[in-house]
Amino acid sequence: MTDTPARLLNLLSLLQTPREWPGSELATRLDVSPRTIRRDIDRLRDLGYPVEASRGAVGGYRLVAGAAMPPLLLDDEEAVAIAVGLRAGAGHAIEGVEEASVRALAKLEQVLPSRLRRRVSTLQAATVPLLVRGDAASVDPRTLTVIASAITGTERLRFDYRAGDGARTKRQVEPYRLVSTARRWYLVAYDLAREDWRTFRVDRVGDPFPTGARFTPRELPTGDAAEFLTSSMRGAQQPWEVDVSFAAPADFVAARLPPSFGVPEPTGPGSCRLRAEAGDSLEWLALRLALVDCEFTVHGPARLVEHIGELGGRLTRAVGGGAAGEAVST
Repeated sequence: MTDTPARLLNLLSLLQTPREWPGSELATRLDVSPRTIRRDIDRLRDLGYPVEASRGAVGGYRLVAGAAMPPLLLDDEEAVAIAVGLRAGAGHAIEGVEEASVRALAKLEQVLPSRLRRRVSTLQAATVPLLVRGDAASVDPRTLTVIASAITGTERLRFDYRAGDGARTKRQVEPYRLVSTARRWYLVAYDLAREDWRTFRVDRVGDPFPTGARFTPRELPTGDAAEFLTSSMRGAQQPWEVDVSFAAPADFVAARLPPSFGVPEPTGPGSCRLRAEAGDSLEWLALRLALVDCEFTVHGPARLVEHIGELGGRLTRAVGGGAAGEAVST
């Protein structure tokens, strides 16, 4: 193999497997001399790849962890597996990895050959994720990557948008940042038609299209996209003053509620009380409390007490109707 760049890529691909390679075996695999292998190892080190050599009769070369991560070489199966995993992490707002997943996915899909992109899309279409966070909304990863690429490239974006009441509009924006909460993705952007900053739920964004027109990023009023989203959501709905007692230890309850709720105060060896502000809908609050999986008593607000009472009545009637009905589908 006389093509040095191609030989280096093949050598790197071999070294990325978790084993130590004797120099003689590498030389045989690449059809070169052991001296050429030593020179190629030095070239890889100059490029930032931490290749470690061991001496002796069974000595050889292996790639070790370094202070920085140099470029990786992936075969087709590895690239598809990583892209599918990143899409899962990005599309369902997995807490702690969501934003990094979108950034990595945008970079990976930019360089994936079309044949591999089709395989990734086909595999994703054939699988169904299990959502476990109530009304958590899934997002098309392609929508996320298109938006992320437009943000990175400071490129104006067009898309269809469906409001909460179902009204549909066409929007053209200067995208600023993507923000992930525990349940949803939001886009913070400057709306050109309305000449003001807006937040958009990404699961309501359809057919995003980069226009190709570049823009100079504007200064966000708050200076921080997450803070802007928080203030925007609070402005849209006044937070509820939630007061709930649980017949379970505080650590048990805290582990089953969003971190934004805060930490319940212990009121006994097997009970606690939560007082917190929540800017979510009554429907979602009721569901979150029920998912704690223990007995609880809602002290306020009154509307939440009323809603849970109505919900409990409907659920009770649903069970009674199913048991008493003579014609029940199976």
